[in-house]
Amino acid sequence: MSITKESELTGMKEVSEAVANTLRLMRKYAQIGMSTKELDEYGGSVLKSFGAVSAPNKTYDFPGYTCISVNEEAAHGIPSQYKILKEGDLVNIDVSAELNGFWSDNGGSFVLGRDLYKHQPLVDASRNILKTAIGQIKGGVKFADIGHIIESEARKSGYKVIKNLAGHGVGRSLHEDPENILNYRVRTNRERFKKNTTVAIETFISTKSTVAVQLEDGWTLVGNKGGFVTQHEHTILVTDNTPVILTESNGIWE
Repeated sequence: MSITKESELTGMKEVSEAVANTLRLMRKYAQIGMSTKELDEYGGSVLKSFGAVSAPNKTYDFPGYTCISVNEEAAHGIPSQYKILKEGDLVNIDVSAELNGFWSDNGGSFVLGRDLYKHQPLVDASRNILKTAIGQIKGGVKFADIGHIIESEARKSGYKVIKNLAGHGVGRSLHEDPENILNYRVRTNRERFKKNTTVAIETFISTKSTVAVQLEDGWTLVGNKGGFVTQHEHTILVTDNTPVILTESNGIWE
């Protein structure tokens, strides 16, 4: 979305605060022994308290208010009363919503309780890479250069990137132009970030896989070669200098 007036920026700030605080509170609310359905319903109630509407549910008829992916699930996990959170689980929560005609998106992976299965280094790599990448974004920077940063930093940490999941434009709808802000460099891609636009930047960092494939449920994505995937995401406003992180209050970097 291109921000052309103050009221549009205000709208983006309001919806971004809604999704950011919902994500932050859901991460805090998550407990061992809780079902992902219970966690999702809590998230839905928080969104409602802001007057916001779940974006995946409204746009795609997704069977939940938020996407909650656990362990081998890479993204788009369906909340379920039968999926019970356990100590050491790798959990990803992705929250997106619409409020007063504006849309925003954010997400984050974390380890629940003690890090029994040594997932924390993957989590740390994902969120640190996102921070590095966002810090380099400003008007005129090529998408390919940011993709190169993400993939290079992943490799330095001993990881891979998921190549068919990407950041995207956001604002007047959940997904809008630009559609694919990739986690790797495509040398032929000359597209550049534009000042005063809002985009969702995501990292998808993996232990083994490079492609996400859909399960038979029609939603859940897993890695094509197994392993684990972490995701971290912020909605930002591109400027001539350091971006404005509209979803900063989600706390994924704390």
